[in-house]
Amino acid sequence: MELRSGPVLLLANPAARRAAALLPVVQRAFRAAGVSCEVAPTERPGHAAELARERAGGYRAVFVLGGDGTVMEVLDALAHSGIPAGIIPGGTGNLVARSLGIPLDVERAVGVLLRGRAKRMDLGVTGGGRRFAFSVGAGVDARMIAETGARSKRTFGAAAYALTAVRCALLPRSFTVRAVADGEVVEREAAAVMVANSGGVLNDLVTLGPGIRSDDGLLDLCIFSPSGSVQAAALGWRLLTSRFDEHPAMLYRSGREFSVECDPPQIYQADGELLGSTPFQARVDAGAALVIAPDV
Repeated sequence: MELRSGPVLLLANPAARRAAALLPVVQRAFRAAGVSCEVAPTERPGHAAELARERAGGYRAVFVLGGDGTVMEVLDALAHSGIPAGIIPGGTGNLVARSLGIPLDVERAVGVLLRGRAKRMDLGVTGGGRRFAFSVGAGVDARMIAETGARSKRTFGAAAYALTAVRCALLPRSFTVRAVADGEVVEREAAAVMVANSGGVLNDLVTLGPGIRSDDGLLDLCIFSPSGSVQAAALGWRLLTSRFDEHPAMLYRSGREFSVECDPPQIYQADGELLGSTPFQARVDAGAALVIAPDV
């Protein structure tokens, strides 16, 4: 994809964990590549979406420097517009950037994206209309978000989430989940339930399930049901080594529309943002985003 022939818009969230400090580095990288880049800083939640809607039409592409919340604002605003979005990781988790294989080093990220290719990417949509790129879920993943403190995130970055995730996974709290995937009802005890759009976590260090892709027009229900810490550790090893042969603690269903209920109700999250308590619904918005991905 040739981006050097026209100006690009860079939406930067100075409130994101690393974005304010990294903005000068990103600007230098664009200048070094000979690309005209206009910076528009965000000032409040929702502002990135407003700027994308108002200004994106005058540029070859829109780049985003910020965390996953800012990224999703922009992907939502540009959905089905045909305007490509380039994600420069500037937050704590950087789930979307990692899932696309974008380097966390922002100078490298700019170079990789300028040499990259535009690709269609599915997005999920919750019942409340909130789009997500990675997953929506309850249980271990939502507990990880809720129980990781702001100070830990500032100090340790993504490692803070990883440490909390290990603790939550090894001390699972079970609940009853009733999920409907394209009309098929599944009910079982679980420690985590997710509807995933992308399968790779932490640059594919962990894989959530078999064949989960963000460009297949489907979402994937993942239910994890370990009975105690020993089986939870064994389940974690399976996800690390991508072993998805039949196992009583793992259940998968692909589909386009889902609903999830939990007893007792559980907090749930989408792409790292806590949204409330279950139940939740999710559906796929096939090919909604046009993102710039590394040309591998």
